[in-house]
Amino acid sequence: MEQVFAPWRIEWVERDEGTDGDCVFCELPAAGRDRENRIVARSEHAYVLLNNYPYNPGHVMVIPHTHTGEYRELSDAVLLDHARLKQRTLAALERSLDPDGFNTGCNLGRGAGGSIGDHFHTHIVPRWEEDTNFMPVISETKVIVEAIENTYDQLYEAFAAQEGTHPTDEGAIGIEPGEK
Repeated sequence: MEQVFAPWRIEWVERDEGTDGDCVFCELPAAGRDRENRIVARSEHAYVLLNNYPYNPGHVMVIPHTHTGEYRELSDAVLLDHARLKQRTLAALERSLDPDGFNTGCNLGRGAGGSIGDHFHTHIVPRWEEDTNFMPVISETKVIVEAIENTYDQLYEAFAAQEGTHPTDEGAIGIEPGEK
C-alpha cells in the first residue's frame, strides 16, 4: 500500500484520550463553542458533529449526550431523539450537499473498528455515484474535495432552514437559554 503524508492527523494519533475519565464526545457539547468544535445541530438528547477526518464531504456523527459505549444502555427517550436527529441530519445533508445516497452505521467496540468505543455514536456518510474513482481503487487514497469549514456552513444553514432558527442557537429545539 502506498503511503500518503498527512501531518495533520498527528493531533488525532497523539491525542490524550483522557486518563481521568474525560470523553471528547462529552466535552465538545459542554464547551459552548459549537462552530469551533464543528457541532452543526443539537436536540434534547443528542447532537450532530462533523467528522474531523471525513470519508466524504458531509461525514457526520450523531452522538447522544449519554456517556455509554453500550447501545443497549440508552433509554427509550434517548434512542427516539437520536433516531429523529438522524432523520433531520439526512434531510439537511440532502438539502445542502445533494448526495446520491448514504452509508450509516455504528462501530460498537474497538473490535468493530471504533476508535472511540466508550461513547456510542452513529456515522452518516454521504455518497455520490462517482465518489469512487481511480484514487481509492488504484492508489488506496481518498481525496476530499471540500474544506470542512465550507461543509459546516452548508450543513448548518440546512438545519436552520428546517427549524427557522439556527440549530445551535438559544431557543432552538433542545437548547435551553444560556446553554450551547
